[in-house]
Amino acid sequence: MAVVWDPSLMCVGKNPCLDLKNRVFGTPVFAGGFRCNGGKLKGKIGIGVRAAVQVGVEGSERLRDLKGLRGVFGFDVVSEGELREKGFLGMRKTKLVCTIGPACCSLEDLEKLALGGMNVARLNMCHNGREWHRDVIRKIKRLNETKGFCVSVMIDTEGSQIHVVDHGAPSSVKAEDGSIWLFTAQKFEGSRPFTVQANYEGFSEGIEVGDELVIDGGMAGFEVIEKIGSDLRCKCTDPGLLLPRAKFSFWRDGKLVDRNNELPTLSTKDWADIEFGVSEGVDFIAMSFVNDSGSVWHLKNYLSTKSSKSMKVLAKIESLESLYKLEEIVEASDGIMVARGDLGVEIPLEKIPIMQEEIVNVCRQLNKPVIVASQLLESMIEYPTPTRAEVADISEAVRQYADALMLSGESAIGLYGQKALSVLRMTSSRMETWGREENQQCLLHQHQLGVSLPDRIAEQICNCAAEMANKLGVDAIFVYTKHGHMASLLSRNRPNPPIFAFTNNDDTRMALNLQWGVIPLLVDLSDDMEANISKTIDLVKTRGMLKQGDSVLVVSDALPTRATPMASQSIQVKTIA
Repeated sequence: MAVVWDPSLMCVGKNPCLDLKNRVFGTPVFAGGFRCNGGKLKGKIGIGVRAAVQVGVEGSERLRDLKGLRGVFGFDVVSEGELREKGFLGMRKTKLVCTIGPACCSLEDLEKLALGGMNVARLNMCHNGREWHRDVIRKIKRLNETKGFCVSVMIDTEGSQIHVVDHGAPSSVKAEDGSIWLFTAQKFEGSRPFTVQANYEGFSEGIEVGDELVIDGGMAGFEVIEKIGSDLRCKCTDPGLLLPRAKFSFWRDGKLVDRNNELPTLSTKDWADIEFGVSEGVDFIAMSFVNDSGSVWHLKNYLSTKSSKSMKVLAKIESLESLYKLEEIVEASDGIMVARGDLGVEIPLEKIPIMQEEIVNVCRQLNKPVIVASQLLESMIEYPTPTRAEVADISEAVRQYADALMLSGESAIGLYGQKALSVLRMTSSRMETWGREENQQCLLHQHQLGVSLPDRIAEQICNCAAEMANKLGVDAIFVYTKHGHMASLLSRNRPNPPIFAFTNNDDTRMALNLQWGVIPLLVDLSDDMEANISKTIDLVKTRGMLKQGDSVLVVSDALPTRATPMASQSIQVKTIA
């Protein structure tokens, strides 16, 4: 089959990657304007790195022996079902995170959430004991093993919790207008009328009579009317609900009262919870109240010495200090959570939308997955349908190309957790379809990530592959990766087709669950990349998920071996015959 390859199909713009002028240390990366008859076109790229672009036809006569792959093909049942029902372009790209709590911790409920599209299960270490968390983790792993799901597990640390108060009751308590409450650091069991316990003894330091105490960013408000030692007597000025373990902040003259509490990001309890997470083999650890990159590096270095498993560290952006050092925190982390509820306690509410978009953009530039969290469907904790404003909020996060959306109380304690997950899934899918149909895709102004020549070549190949996939209208992108780097670079470009990431590393598979548009597949990969490509395409064909006329863009990254001492990165287009 003769194919004319037009360089205008790839990487147009200010820095076209298929231009002879685009050189790395004086060496052209690709040369454009050539023709091929189903063959390979190769150009050497300095220091022994080779690039190839191939256009070919995948015929039924090339069906190979699938021995060694058939039994270990890790296609999760939800993605497979979605592909069969909606086709390649109908597959949801935005990932969904659900917080597990008393309302959804049974095996049956967890299975329903997995079937509903949950990609990551979050466990909030602020609540419940370790035995409860261990039971949930093992149920999720059992479902993955026995039911064919691919759900990752995240634990979320409590943090130093200097800004947390608790009334001691198992559910919310109403604060009436004009009622008088005591906020105290005194420790007591259970609950007391009109008494709230602070977690930190110095919670009232620097606070003056007349200051405003705000609960959960505005759920309720109080005025400080008296200081009694370290305790505060407060009058309710804005009636509302006090949830268990609520966040609080102090305001004076319309500004947040700045209090520098020199407490570590991770408390003693957090370290014990992290040890627990290591022992249970969780996939992600989310750090609360991160204010700089040092605490992130400290935890990552610690994890590298404690476990051979590759656990990813996510930093939660939820304080004013974290915004000042946003870029260094993103660079240090494996991903980011935009904790809008806590962030809204520390910055004016009207700034939250702007900061959300900025955080999402920085994460995409630096190639780190980002979760938009907090109050996406808050009304569905009590009601079966969302407000229209909540649906618009979800749509905006999808339009910004956030990697993932997260349910908190909606799934953990809400009455309609599965319905809330369904709203997330349907809204994100519809918004993705609209963006594609209306050609709303926002091309990323590329921020170069790679420093070494091979890294820069890999980055350019993925940038070009994503644009080539869009312009050619291929059905899917296949990428072969050990650590997930090539898959994440493709995801960063937010291409129209879904990205099927084949890996032989289970840690990589579970980590890629958080990447936009990536469907991670666990397979046995050999050193022979051409054999891997042929076998996996044939295997997908035998499962009935590829049909005649489908086209697949294949991106491969083969590491050097004794047999093939040169590293090889290639783009190929396969048409199923």
